[in-house]
Amino acid sequence: MKRYENLDGVSMKKSFADFRRWQKERKSKKKDLSYQVPRVAVPQYEQLHTNRSRTLLSWVGHSTFVIQMNGITIVTDPVWAKRMGTAKRLSEPGIPLSEMPPVDVVLISHGHYDHLHFPSIRKLKGNAHLFVPVGLGRLFRRRGYKQVTELAWWETQQLHGVTFTFVPAQHWTRRTLWDMNTSHWGGWVIEANGKPTIYFAGDSGYFRGFREIGERFSIDYALLPIGAYEPEWFMGPQHVTPEEAVQAFLDCQAGFFIPMHYGAFRLADDTPKEALDRLFAEWKRRGLDDRRLKFLKLGEVLNCDT
Repeated sequence: MKRYENLDGVSMKKSFADFRRWQKERKSKKKDLSYQVPRVAVPQYEQLHTNRSRTLLSWVGHSTFVIQMNGITIVTDPVWAKRMGTAKRLSEPGIPLSEMPPVDVVLISHGHYDHLHFPSIRKLKGNAHLFVPVGLGRLFRRRGYKQVTELAWWETQQLHGVTFTFVPAQHWTRRTLWDMNTSHWGGWVIEANGKPTIYFAGDSGYFRGFREIGERFSIDYALLPIGAYEPEWFMGPQHVTPEEAVQAFLDCQAGFFIPMHYGAFRLADDTPKEALDRLFAEWKRRGLDDRRLKFLKLGEVLNCDT
C-alpha cells in the first residue's frame, strides 16, 4: 500500500521514548482549562438557511467551518464529537447539528479523528459530495458513500461553479496501528468567479508550502491553525505555533486571518487562552492591522463579501 510523504521528506515519526518524555512533562504542568472560547449570544445560523447569494462563513469549532459560496453550502472537517478519545470537548459546537442547513460539499483535510468523524458526517442533512485526500476514498466507499472524489496535491475539481484545489500541508495521518500515512493530508483553496478566495489550511506544521500557496492563489481569507503546539519539541513538525501561524499568514499573502484548531479538544499541553494570547501578542509585535485578524466567536456568521 502506498505511503505518502511531506515536502522535502520531513518525517513525523516519534519514538516511544519521545512519547514517554512528553507524558512525563505533562504530569508536571498545571494548566487552567476554565477559559471558554466566546460564542455568539444570539444564534445567527438562520442566515445559513436563507442565504442564496452572499459568501458567508461560520466557525462551528476546532477545524469545522460552514462556508456558503455561489449558493452552495460547504463544510470543512465536520466534527461534532462530544469527546476525543478520553477527553471531553471543551466547548460546545457553535451550530448544533440539528440546526445545520443541507450540505452540498464536505471537504476533508486528512484522516485524524479530530478532522474526520464519520458519525458527524452521517448526521449532516443533504446529499453532499465529499472531496477527500488521495488514499482516503476507500474508507468512505466502504461505508456506502458514492459521491466521493479523491485529490492529490494541486489537483482541482469544480462543482456548482466553485473550484476546489487540494494544496499541501506538513503533517501525517493514522486511524489504526497499521495505516500510518496510507492517505495524504493537506488544505483546500475554494474559489468562484467574483467571490472572495478562501484557504482552509487543515492541520500543518510550518513549511515552505505556505509561500507557494500564496504565490499560486490570490487569497482573501486564510483559515489557519493556532493550537496543539506544546511541547514544541514534540509537536513542532506537525503543528504551527501561534507565531508561526502569523508567519504562514504573511507567507500566503492573505487579506484576513481567521484562527482555528483550538478551543474544542485538548490535543496537546497548550490551552485555548495561551494560544490566543500568543497570537495577539505576535500580531501586535509585528504591527499588523487589527482589522485583518478576524477572531470569530463560535457560531458567528461572517459576511465575506463586505
